Amino acid sequence: MNKSTAATLTAALVVIATGAALAPAALAADGAEGKTLHATLAPVPTNKVTGSGTAMVHLNGHQATVTIKTQGLLADAPHAQHFHIGAKGQCPPASAATKHNGLLSMNTTDGLPFYGKIGASLTTTGDTGASHSALAVDRFPKGSSYTYHRTITVDEETAKSLRSNNAVVVVHGIDYNGNGKYDDVLGASDLDPKLPSEATNPALCGPLKTAPAGAVAGGMGGTQDSDTVALTAAAGLLTAAAGTMYLRRRHSRQS
Repeated sequence: MNKSTAATLTAALVVIATGAALAPAALAADGAEGKTLHATLAPVPTNKVTGSGTAMVHLNGHQATVTIKTQGLLADAPHAQHFHIGAKGQCPPASAATKHNGLLSMNTTDGLPFYGKIGASLTTTGDTGASHSALAVDRFPKGSSYTYHRTITVDEETAKSLRSNNAVVVVHGIDYNGNGKYDDVLGASDLDPKLPSEATNPALCGPLKTAPAGAVAGGMGGTQDSDTVALTAAAGLLTAAAGTMYLRRRHSRQS
């Protein structure tokens, strides 16, 4: 093997070794600090909601900076919103709906096996606890469309659920019969009998998932992790080096 070929192989092996070393470091960095999650908020089945929304959460330790944007909800009405945790990290399917006041719909309890209990109340001001502020209707966003942005402190269980992609954003408040207000068409709320069920039933739901860190555009419309790109490039170098060696040996034998 001549010096040029040896140098090419050495460079390729260095790239492979570097990529292998970076992979664990990238995984370690995706821990308690600096994690960003995204969710697409879609209508909860059977609740006759046509709205939509998005959510983004940046978690740094126990500090969560939350941005939620919604549209198409009941106008002039408050919309409770929460992190739900501790279950499957999913939004409920239509099969989870049951009859309430004789009408097939989804209340908060119906969805608990999928999105779990409340981990944090995403209020506009004041307390964000799961118990005292879960139904603080005077401190939740109001209107058909809104943008919510706030940094809150979450407890360890909620932070752990966010880090493990097991948290769900749920926005509540539906207009099942389309009369422009919360009423008793579905009976009393399963969370507070003093409230109508429409006021607390889930409207929009979206699982929070980590955005790929350092992803770059890949072929066929996909993305590739930076470590994958590095290893692929190294493999290409090795292949090129092997081809060079083969051609030179063949040329030497023919000479």
